[in-house]
Amino acid sequence: MRIAVDARALLAGRGVTRYVRRLLAALAEQFPGDDWHAFVPGRAPVEVPEGVTLHRHPLGGRAVFGAASVLGRPPIDMLCGGADVVWLPAPAPVAPGRAPYVLTIHDLSFEDRPGDFTRYERLWHRLARPGLLAGGAARVIAVSEATAAEAARWHVEATVVHSGVDHLAHAAPPEGAPPYFLSVGALEPRKAPDALVTAHGMARAAGLEAELWFAGEGRVGVQGDGVRALGTPPDDELASLYSGALALVMPSWLEGFGLPPLEAAACLTPSIVSDLPVYDETLGDNVVRVPRGNVVALAGALLRMEHEPAARAELGRAAHAAVAQFTWARAARETHAVLAEAARA
Repeated sequence: MRIAVDARALLAGRGVTRYVRRLLAALAEQFPGDDWHAFVPGRAPVEVPEGVTLHRHPLGGRAVFGAASVLGRPPIDMLCGGADVVWLPAPAPVAPGRAPYVLTIHDLSFEDRPGDFTRYERLWHRLARPGLLAGGAARVIAVSEATAAEAARWHVEATVVHSGVDHLAHAAPPEGAPPYFLSVGALEPRKAPDALVTAHGMARAAGLEAELWFAGEGRVGVQGDGVRALGTPPDDELASLYSGALALVMPSWLEGFGLPPLEAAACLTPSIVSDLPVYDETLGDNVVRVPRGNVVALAGALLRMEHEPAARAELGRAAHAAVAQFTWARAARETHAVLAEAARA
């Protein structure tokens, strides 16, 4: 089976980047008999997993995929020299071509919270026509039951394939670090970093000692007493940051899968999250939940987590056990089955 992959996300440096890199590597490793081809536009340096053939185009993504969306060419399968099936790891402007394609949906934030995005991003989403893209797919993958339920508005039935988790080992915390809570991810409105900063300030006024560290970048500024913006750390530092934190805090308004709390759990670190349905699937009762947007409840959760070390450690161990099932190898097997079904469609 010859598979063409829209691998533009490898240039982006965000959550979908990790998803594509890890899952494509697992697919190529487990199914070496297949012929894997990845298309990445432009000339910027990019690495693809072993066993994957890289295809480039001298023009950047805006030119290539903007034209593809408007003119219907160049098709993604031909950009990879032909394919039996195409994998689109996320909705984006593209010309699918003649080969059947599989579309992965991570969330519907671009429809549910359009104000979180810039004018350019909203235009790009309109060019993608995600509903039509999903409707034309031979198969659709959703990264969670929660996302599959949301995708039903497009009248498609998605196959749920939970993402994998980097099972990072518990590591030594950053040298000389004070007690701190950690937030990992893009600093964008739907992640609610502003609400977290407010809640942390309220907790500090009530006696909280721990600082609040943000590992990520974006257009939402974060500052305050005991607040640190770390930028985007390299992957090899994440295990240390997770392991040293009192807890990972993720008070998002919306999440399709919510990877950081699961990565934290792999390092035996508990999490405080907003009350989103996806965490019923992944962490169950092994997480502290707060109502979305309730900064008072969030401040209280921070204080309790700092003041109850025994409960914190027990919650971290329980979460660690809960995430053992989420491997990239399993995600690759289930994704490959969907690709094979689509190729036969």
